[in-house]
Order: sequence, then C-alpha cells, then structure tokens
Amino acid sequence: MPVLAFLARNGRLVLIAGLLLGAFLPDLAFLFRPAIAPLIVGLLFLAMLRLGPEGLVAGLRGLHRAAALAVLFQLALPLAAAALFMAAGVLAHPLAMGAVLVLAAAPITGGPNITLMAGGDPAPALRQLVLGTALLPATVIPVFMVMPAFGSPQAVVRAALELLALIALAGAAAVVLRKLGIVRASERSYLAMDGLAALLLGLVVIGLMSAIGPALVNDRPGLLAALAAAFALNMPIQLAVSALVARRQPSAAPAIGIVAGNRNAALFLSVLPAATIDELLLFIGCFQIPMYLTPFLLSGWFRRLAGKAPPAGG
Repeated sequence: MPVLAFLARNGRLVLIAGLLLGAFLPDLAFLFRPAIAPLIVGLLFLAMLRLGPEGLVAGLRGLHRAAALAVLFQLALPLAAAALFMAAGVLAHPLAMGAVLVLAAAPITGGPNITLMAGGDPAPALRQLVLGTALLPATVIPVFMVMPAFGSPQAVVRAALELLALIALAGAAAVVLRKLGIVRASERSYLAMDGLAALLLGLVVIGLMSAIGPALVNDRPGLLAALAAAFALNMPIQLAVSALVARRQPSAAPAIGIVAGNRNAALFLSVLPAATIDELLLFIGCFQIPMYLTPFLLSGWFRRLAGKAPPAGG
C-alpha cells in the first residue's frame, strides 16, 4: 500500500519515467509491447472501479451531447484534415496519414486516469471513451474510404467491437466488486487504485515507445519532424476544445479537452497493412509523448478552467 500511495501521488512522474525508459531502452519497450492490450484492459477496469456504480450512472448522462462530440472528433475532424492534406498534395505523406489516423481514433482508454492526474473529473472522459468506441465502427468507414492506404474498415470495425465488449466486461466486474463491498469507496482504496493505474499507464507508455529508440540512433531528423507534428496536432486541440467547453460546463472542460486531443491510434496497429504500419509507427510513437505529458504540461490550465478562473494571459 505505501508503494501504491507513492505512485498515486507521483503519477505524472511515473508517466515521464515511462516515456524515458521506452525511448532510451528499446529492448525494454519491445518486451512490454505485447502486454499493451491486457494492460489497457486493466486500466479500463480500474477507471470504472474508481467511479463505482453511482459514478458510472452519472458519467453516462448527456449521451446525446457525447455522441455529437464523438462524431465531431472522430468523423468531421479527420475528414477535414484529409481534405486539407489532399488540397496541399501531401495526403500520402506519413505525417499526414498519421494525423488523419489519430483524429479518426476513439479516445485513449487511459483518458479517465489522465484526467484524474490533471485534476479533472474522470466521468465525462469515461463517457466519451464508451460513446467514441461504440460509434467507431460507423465513423471510421468514411475516413478509411478516403484513405485507401489504411486498409480494410471491416477489420477496424471488428477491433472496435472487441474493445467495446472489453469495456462492458470491465464495467460489469467493477460494479459487482463495488456492490458486494469487496472494494469500498474509501481514501485508502482510491489511493491504491490511482497508484496501480499510474503503474499500468507507465508500462503502457514504455511499450508504445518501441519505435522511438531506433529512431534516436538511425533517423534523428525524421524523429524530430514526427515529434514536432505530434505536439502541433495534440496540444492545440486540447487547449482549444477545453477552452470552448469551459464556457458552458467548466467542470467537464479538462476531460473533454483530454479526450479530444488524446486518441487510441494504437488500436489500429493490429488492422493496418504491414507497409502502412512501418510508415506510421514513428509518428504514433511520438504522439504518445504529448499524450502522456498532458498531466505534467496542462494540469494548471485545466484546473483554472474547471475552477472558472481565467487562464494565465487570457
């Protein structure tokens, strides 16, 4: 328990440690890469276990707004980006393809945990995760139709349905444990759950960084370009969306900003053509860096928005 409490209180540092270990110890990153899927399931379970039955019910309110946001984030944004890249004649560039792929993805499964680390309410993030994943089979098909290099949309639909089933199972198990009183809503339990979630997120980060280490040695210009593109895509979306949401619902601003900018592009790795994966893996790996630095870089911004105070300089 002391170890988990320490991890809970230093969750942001755990994420940074994961980024550094994954980048500078590529053998360790490759070792953890096959464990990403089960670790993600564990994160889903912990997020729902922490919320409990009452939190899950509260988090599923406002489904019509969540569905509209999912369509905006996962359909309108990637199609608009594809149109811009097509007009510029760069749609086939790996960075352009990577940006469209990221925007087409549902929110990352660690979104509720990252929202907690950033000082926000995780319930809206969980709602967007569930709705975004549920709608992914419908929103991904038009995007894949304009991006033939992405391969079969049917395979993505199957992967999304499998993830949705895992979410349902994780939620059911969490509700049973809370209802039976096996896990109680106490400060001690919350610290244990938050510490374990921080640990799992750190291990996921290590596995997702497997493309970064080799690029540090063999392709530093390509790595810097991919990293710059990842930050340019991720951070402005989080800042702009959270600021807009804060005008009407300040308490939800951190969660909605986080899920808007941080997407589960890794879900697509199992269904993309091998040649496309090779082209996009560096960008997807670089995209993990702003995602998992979010609690470290933007927590002050999110806390000000949620507290209805004007952001610094705003």
